[in-house]
Amino acid sequence: EECAARGALPRLLRLAQAFGLSRTELDILVLCSAPAFDTKYERLYGYLQDNVTRRRPSVRLVLDLLGGPGVEKFSAAQHLTSISTLFRHQLLQCEVEPPPASPLWLNQTLHVHESLIAWLRGNYEPSGVLSGCATLMAAAVTPTDHLLAVRSALDCEPKQCHAEQPLIALVGPDTMRQEATARLLAQAYGAPLLAIDLDKALRDKPEADLVIQSVLRDARLTEAVLCVRRIESCLDDEQQLPPDILTGLCEHPGVVVIASKERWRPGGIDRTRSVVWHTCGAPNYLERMEVWAHFLHGQDTGISADDLEGIAAQFALSSGKIRDAVALARDNAVSGELVVDDLYAAARICSNPRLSSLARKIEPRFGWEDIVLPGNQLAILHELIATVRHRGKVLEEWGVSEKLASSAGVTVLFAGPPGTGKTMAAEVIAHELGLDLYKIDLSSVVSKYIGETEKNLERIFGEAASSNAILFFDEADAIFGKRSEVKDAHDRYANIEVSYLLQRMERYEGITILATNLRANLDEAFTRRLQFVVDFPFPQAAERQRIWRTLMPPNLPCAADVDFHLLAQRFELSGGNIRNILVSAAYLAADNGQVVTMEHLLHGARRELQKMGRMVGESDFQAGRG
Repeated sequence: EECAARGALPRLLRLAQAFGLSRTELDILVLCSAPAFDTKYERLYGYLQDNVTRRRPSVRLVLDLLGGPGVEKFSAAQHLTSISTLFRHQLLQCEVEPPPASPLWLNQTLHVHESLIAWLRGNYEPSGVLSGCATLMAAAVTPTDHLLAVRSALDCEPKQCHAEQPLIALVGPDTMRQEATARLLAQAYGAPLLAIDLDKALRDKPEADLVIQSVLRDARLTEAVLCVRRIESCLDDEQQLPPDILTGLCEHPGVVVIASKERWRPGGIDRTRSVVWHTCGAPNYLERMEVWAHFLHGQDTGISADDLEGIAAQFALSSGKIRDAVALARDNAVSGELVVDDLYAAARICSNPRLSSLARKIEPRFGWEDIVLPGNQLAILHELIATVRHRGKVLEEWGVSEKLASSAGVTVLFAGPPGTGKTMAAEVIAHELGLDLYKIDLSSVVSKYIGETEKNLERIFGEAASSNAILFFDEADAIFGKRSEVKDAHDRYANIEVSYLLQRMERYEGITILATNLRANLDEAFTRRLQFVVDFPFPQAAERQRIWRTLMPPNLPCAADVDFHLLAQRFELSGGNIRNILVSAAYLAADNGQVVTMEHLLHGARRELQKMGRMVGESDFQAGRG
């Protein structure tokens, strides 16, 4: 009463108010917690229980001290059952003493939970199942929180009655936006924020309802807004929250924020407290530009607005990954001043690296000066680059995606004979855009077992969803060659596989390139759904001469008699064959003479033609003769 008159309520009475404890329940709690504040009570309890090793009160001692004579001794027993307030809220715990002590209920020892003791001493220290996974933080917000928070969740008026206050569900992959929203909500309610990572708490396999009960108790103790992260960790097979957990959350008198990556089902109980859903999706193009600019603000950089537009369009990163990418770029900046290449390199690292377990990563080695194609094909490749760079502005800022385009993905078909530059073109695109390139051999993905091909493709696209990488499907004939008139069940499933691949390509937000040697196997309905189709023709003599000169390494010693015009005219070869000849000639030169001569190149051409199974005329391999 004296403290109340001074306007300073002690923590013990604040605890009693938070849990609605009666005077008897408060007395029980005081008796059980006394040894934690003064060790003299350990000796006293040992004396009263006629056992110096019993340093904590038993159920019998509490009943003897608080009850009356005879059967009135059990008047306080109702407060020591499993459904009583003290045990339901995990304020008290009962422990059975080891043998030879009696296991009877009267002989069991009563303990106050360690987190309550720490809080009564003046600090919050999560312990037990909450150790290392619960954090109490002051409602201090930053400009980053204001930028990232979901406004719809902050527009709700605080309710005085907890039954009217909805459970606030934040759903989406961007955990940083969820955390920012939760902090601003706590500030709006003038309370601290108690956050628990449920997946971490359940790592050692405790009961999920025990973890939730413990954190609900601590939220009452600290008068905090409770944020339960990764609630999906305890969902059942039907994505439903267990009824006992949902009941506890609904009965909690304070504000509850539930964060998850996917939507869950609140069912199985009668509840008056509603669930209000707010989406915390990954930032769109315009939001990504804001987030990049925010984290780069105040730093000495050489980053222009156009650079930000390009990186925001090409990397669909979450808020947290953008923050990490800026920090990583700053760490790796060679000159001390951030440049756009530093950001691109960091963005690639912060994308999903697990795709490498399903596909082969290719380091781009070629640029525009290395690829030899007719003008129309080069123009299509440049148009493809422009589409990727500006798709954010076109689809989102200009609103083209609302009616005209259903996805930001870019689907491409490269068709042409082997060795005509399809893989090189993919490397040029990756180099120009600053994106990772992953090559998937479709012949290894296609399975003879019905349904297995779709599962393999789903694994690849599932891992690629957050990779921001270019997917290059080589050997697409393995699947396109099956697309034909339906004659039996296997033909029908072969066509389903092709349709499924196209659907996943359209849903993928990045760039997907298919490479095929046989465009004739593709019907018009399929090619119509692709954004770009590039035909790679077999090179003519003038183009072959350019390929010979382009592929010749600048440091490779070359004799003066090498005649690229003659080689181009005499041998009808693709760029891949020419590359093999140059490699073979270099090894021959290293073994005899240290300089690549015409004889070395002609010998390499002979071996390449023999490998291809083509007729070899000796007159073709004499230098200087047409």
